[in-house]
Amino acid sequence: MAIRFKYADKFPPWLRNKYIITIIIFVLWLLLFDANNLLDRWRDMRIFRTLEKDREYYNKRVEEDRRKLEELRTSDENLEKFAREQYRMKKPDEDVYIIITPEEERRIKRQRNR
Repeated sequence: MAIRFKYADKFPPWLRNKYIITIIIFVLWLLLFDANNLLDRWRDMRIFRTLEKDREYYNKRVEEDRRKLEELRTSDENLEKFAREQYRMKKPDEDVYIIITPEEERRIKRQRNR
């Protein structure tokens, strides 16, 4: 004697099929509860995209720094210019005035907050 569900007649016939129900449960399991579920995959892809952007940024920075380093190694004039601009070095008989634009001020504040 088969046990019948009280409201079985209210479901469409394809939802009463035990194979379809099994497939639906299996798909839900894979999408939500499996080790490689969709939520984890979505989070991992978002992290991956962020890391790719960071990688591009750092590759550009490395190339820029290599170019600057090569520039500094080739010329004493460039080395002196770099020391004056970056480290605010001066000759004994000079006065140095530093003018900071609003854009530079924002950049400095961002660097300090990191």
